[in-house]
Amino acid sequence: MTAELVCFEPSCRARFAIDAIIYNCTKCGGLLETIYSGDHPPTESLKKTWRERRMSNEPLDQSGVWRYREMIPFLADHKNVITLREGNTPLLESCLAAEYGGLRNIQFKHQGFNPTGSFKDNGMTCGVAQARALGMRRVACVSTGNTSASMAAYAAAGGLEPIIFIPHGNISYGKLAQALEYGARTIQVEANFDQILALVRELAEKLGIYLLNSINPFRIEGQKSIVIEMMDQRDWNPPDWIVLPGGNLGNTSAFGKALRELLAWGLIAKTPRLAVIQAAGAAPFCDFMQTRTGFVPVGHPETLATAIKIGDPVSWPKALREVEASSGVVEKVTEQEIADAKAQIGRAGIGCEPASAATLAGIRKLTAGGVIHRDADVVAVLTGNVLKDPDYIYRYHTDQLQQPDGTPIRATFGNRPEVMPNDPAAIARALG
Repeated sequence: MTAELVCFEPSCRARFAIDAIIYNCTKCGGLLETIYSGDHPPTESLKKTWRERRMSNEPLDQSGVWRYREMIPFLADHKNVITLREGNTPLLESCLAAEYGGLRNIQFKHQGFNPTGSFKDNGMTCGVAQARALGMRRVACVSTGNTSASMAAYAAAGGLEPIIFIPHGNISYGKLAQALEYGARTIQVEANFDQILALVRELAEKLGIYLLNSINPFRIEGQKSIVIEMMDQRDWNPPDWIVLPGGNLGNTSAFGKALRELLAWGLIAKTPRLAVIQAAGAAPFCDFMQTRTGFVPVGHPETLATAIKIGDPVSWPKALREVEASSGVVEKVTEQEIADAKAQIGRAGIGCEPASAATLAGIRKLTAGGVIHRDADVVAVLTGNVLKDPDYIYRYHTDQLQQPDGTPIRATFGNRPEVMPNDPAAIARALG
C-alpha cells in the first residue's frame, strides 16, 4: 500500500509526500491525516496473522501496535521502529463499577498497562519511528504529563534527544519523575498548555526539532491500534459504545479513524458510538457540541485531571467528524464526579489516573439521562495508570482534596489510613 499526508479539510484535501515535515496543510492550514491506497490483505487472513503473531518472539509481533502493522503501513521498512512492547493492554470487567455507572456490565480497556503507564505509548512508538525515518535528531512535545513521559522513554530508547515543555507547576510529580528519569531536557514555562504549544511550534520550525504532540498525524496512526486491539480481544464484535476522556481530542480522532477503516476493511460489521467526556473546567468541545454557536477555547482551563486540562484542543475538527460519524455524544463532569468515580474504579481493584475516571463519571451521567441504556454493551477507556498522580489519591482519601478554586471535594468513598498503638491487644480489638 502507498501512504501520503492529506489535508483533513473537505474543501481542500491537498496531498503531500509521506516524508514531508509538516503538521498542518501548507495551503489552507488544516489538520493532516495519513491516508493509504492500494489493496489490503483478505480479512480472514489478517485476523489469522494477527492472532499468530501473539505467539511470536519477534519484537514487532510482540508490540500491541506493530502487530497490526498492515493497518499502519506508512513506513517503507521497519528498521527505525522503537518498541517497548507497547499495547497489549487488557479488557477488565467490574460488577462494582458497572453498578456505579448504571450498567449491568462494563469493560475497561486499561491503557495504564503500557510501558510508561499511559495510552501515549501507542502513538509515540509511531511518532518516534517517523522521526528516525526522517533523520531527525531532536524531538519535542508540550505536555501536562503523560506525553512527556512517553516521548522521553521512546526518544531515549531510539537515540534521540527529547526536549519537553511543561506548564510551570501544573504537572503531577509521578509523571514529571518519568521524564527526568528518562533523561529528557525539561523546560517549565510560565504559561498554560495551549500558549506553550504555539511557542514550541515556532521553535520547532526554527531549530529543526520534530514535534510529537497529537497534532502529529503519525501519533494518531499509533493510537488507532487501541481500537484495533480492542476489537481483536472481543473477537471482532464491536460494543454499542466506546467511552473515552477528552483533552486534546487526539484519541477521539484516532478511534474514529480506526473504526472507519476497520469497517471499510470488513473487519467489523458496525461502528460503535463514541462518547467523549471532558472535565467541566476544561470542556470547550462539549460546550461547542451542546450549543453549536462556534468553537470557543477556554482561556484558563481548570481541572485536577491534568491529563485533560486542555482549553484549546487542536484536534477538535477531527473529533467533531468522528463523533458525528458514529452518532456519538459529548458530556462534561465535575471534579467531585471524577473523584468519586475514580474511587469506585479503585475499589474494583483496577485503579486509574484522575482523567481516566472521567469515563465512568460520564457513563453514570449518561445512563441517568437515558442516553446510554442500562443493558448497553460499553467499553470505557482508562488512559493512565493509578500511580500517575498518587498525591491526588492520598488527598482524596484523607479528605484534603480541593478543587482548583479551593472548594473542598468530599471524600464520598474515602479510605483514611488508621493510626494505632504498638499494642497487639488493641489492634486485635480494632480489627474485631
